[in-house]
Amino acid sequence: MSRKPSLSIPVRVYYEDTDAGGVVYYANYLNFYERARTELLRELGFEQNELITDRDILFAVTNVDIHYRRPACFNDMLEVSAVIREVGRVGLVFEQEMRRPADGELLSSATIRVACLSAMEFKPVAIPDEIKEVLQP
Repeated sequence: MSRKPSLSIPVRVYYEDTDAGGVVYYANYLNFYERARTELLRELGFEQNELITDRDILFAVTNVDIHYRRPACFNDMLEVSAVIREVGRVGLVFEQEMRRPADGELLSSATIRVACLSAMEFKPVAIPDEIKEVLQP
């Protein structure tokens, strides 16, 4: 059985990521998750700007299901993971987690769906077969 494409990246929480109490503002978790998905695609050989210019496609988030378990705080070092769980005709499903490596605690988890769109028309299009082959385990 093949492994699903996955990647984890380190992220440090900066002051700008937090609210007045020093806790990561809830919407910024989405930014951290976006970075991990972008780096996973890059690791697999797909630069998002090149997908737009060379293939007229982009991946856009269509649904987010996020569970906040424990707060991430100013100056925390985090590990943010992205795993491609499902590859469909026009979309992908990512499973993502955010952990604090210092204590291994799971801070947040998310299921994020993205659709492959025409960059010119913003309409759904099929993921090209050569890209789909790399994204599937």
